[in-house]
Amino acid sequence: MTTTFKNPILPGFYPDPSMCRVGDDYYLVTSTFEYFPGIPIFHSKDLVNWQQIGHVLDRPSQLDLDGVKPSGGVFAPTIRYHEGTFYVINTNVGKKGNFIVTATDPAGPWSDPYWLESEGIDPSLFFDEDGKAYYTGTRPAPEGPQYFGNWEIWIQELDLNTMKLVGETHSLWRGALRDAVWPEGPHTYKINGYYYLLISEGGTGPDHAISVARSEHIFGPYVGYKKNPVLTHRHLGNDYPIVNVGHSDIVETQNGEWWMVLLASRPYGGYYRNLGRETFLVPFTWEEGWPVVKPGKSIVEMEEVRPNLPEKRWVQPPACDNFETEELGMQWLSIRTPREPFMSLTERPGHLRLKLRPQMLTEDAQPSFVGRRQQHIHFNARTAMAFTPQAEHESAGIVVLQSSQFHFRFEYRMVNGVKVLRLTKCTDGKDEILAEQAVDADKLYLTVEAHEQDYSFYYGKRADEYVPLAEQVDGRILSTDVAGGFVGACLGMYASSNGQASDNVADFDWFEYTGY
Repeated sequence: MTTTFKNPILPGFYPDPSMCRVGDDYYLVTSTFEYFPGIPIFHSKDLVNWQQIGHVLDRPSQLDLDGVKPSGGVFAPTIRYHEGTFYVINTNVGKKGNFIVTATDPAGPWSDPYWLESEGIDPSLFFDEDGKAYYTGTRPAPEGPQYFGNWEIWIQELDLNTMKLVGETHSLWRGALRDAVWPEGPHTYKINGYYYLLISEGGTGPDHAISVARSEHIFGPYVGYKKNPVLTHRHLGNDYPIVNVGHSDIVETQNGEWWMVLLASRPYGGYYRNLGRETFLVPFTWEEGWPVVKPGKSIVEMEEVRPNLPEKRWVQPPACDNFETEELGMQWLSIRTPREPFMSLTERPGHLRLKLRPQMLTEDAQPSFVGRRQQHIHFNARTAMAFTPQAEHESAGIVVLQSSQFHFRFEYRMVNGVKVLRLTKCTDGKDEILAEQAVDADKLYLTVEAHEQDYSFYYGKRADEYVPLAEQVDGRILSTDVAGGFVGACLGMYASSNGQASDNVADFDWFEYTGY
């Protein structure tokens, strides 16, 4: 067994991690925002190697994302286990707010939501030794917005029989710094007789930090650790390879070690974060009743010493999906809730068929898009597409996506009666045609290759042909630093009839993604 592991443990757009331990099994969930299905759930035996076992929100009845703005929808989830039941509590921002879903098997199925009458976001659950359950979250401070990010952490009891919040609400903490902005992502634990409140503050960008307070009573008063924050990279500068450290959850292993999962980002090509916020893992210890992350260093590193747990590796999905299964693999996502059939794996066996529909990627709609996360700074993505545009409003191809307002569309379409491949750059909702080439083919092989912030686009009529359409295109519009929001870049297959009716389809024979 190797003695070290590489961070991040979940590369790419896997932010806001939360985990729990059940015996010698570990389960972890992350945010998905406007993407469907929502909240991937992972299983691990060693905290380093994770296997996705499902999605918590995989049915339209669970997840209404209709019309949500980019980076709306599913915010930070928390997963907990209590007396044979798994709980995930979450917020659907822009819709009905905070809710709980439950399951006896973490792979699912999960229940439909129990909606909670609670304000704010980032809800968490805590089960006390006396059997009582508590909701902890973050909300605007009661005195109003005296400054940007003037919020507070609060708590209320939860009745598990009715799934309703009961009793009074209690304000707990405003964070470690005076006038701290965005105290958020709270988790409550009881350890050695104290109630610990672990939060993030400073916003989810370069000033992100993890702080802790404790109390002898669940409702407080909570006293902050004098050496807060317990973890941050805000002091390391913009050139440090890991930034935005925050939003954590902790667990004690069966061997008595303590570990923390958290989000962080890897900027490259300057301070640009195309991969979004990823999931990292670090150890910590206890000193005088307080957590200390990696004494002597107190930073997150790309290489860490492994947990004292038996190594368990999982079989990884192949780099190439040949679409020969009855259902899409768990790596695939669509945008917003699918309300009508737009894709099929059975109409043309061995292919993913996308129907051309009026919905466009540039709208806050549910387009015909099936994509996956960009997980590497260097990658190659390829597909074989059978598609014949029959009218000028029809198009299909590959999309490299940050949001509806910031992306690249590598499409086959018809222009003035001529079939062309076109590369369009969408910046702040405005389209710019970067390259266009007349091509006449029933089947095209499309390739996107990235080396840091240089993205290149190739096509061919054969699998071994790579004709450049555009090379070394600046990809920084795919970063949250340009586009804003909370998600990372995704890429995949797309088809649209661009506001008009169509019966046409695009068939994708396979899709291959290789990172290196």
